[in-house]
Parts: sequence; C-alpha cells; structure tokens
Amino acid sequence: MASKKMGRPPSDNPKNIKLQIRVDKETMDMLDECAKQLNSNRSDVVRKGIKKIADDLKAK
Repeated sequence: MASKKMGRPPSDNPKNIKLQIRVDKETMDMLDECAKQLNSNRSDVVRKGIKKIADDLKAK
C-alpha cells in the first residue's frame, strides 16, 4: 500500500518567483510599519501595494 504524502497541499497560485530590491532605511521603516499595522508580512504588503497601483492605473 502506498502511503499518502504529508505536508502542505499544492497551491493554486504558487509564489515561486523571488524578487530582490534595494531600499533606503526610511522606505524599509515604512514597509515594516505597514506590515505591523496590517498584522501581515513585508511580502504581502508589497503585493497589496502593487495590486493597488495596478487597479488605480486601470481606473484612469
């Protein structure tokens, strides 16, 4: 009998692309504060920011 795989189920939208950017201390502090207030992490805040700008551009 084959055993079932353990662990997380595969994602419908895997986040397998790594993006690396350079920021100054002020920008990093703002990002960390946003993540703290949203009870989120840096990556999620950046994703939300990109989506917001894309949505704003579409609305023009």
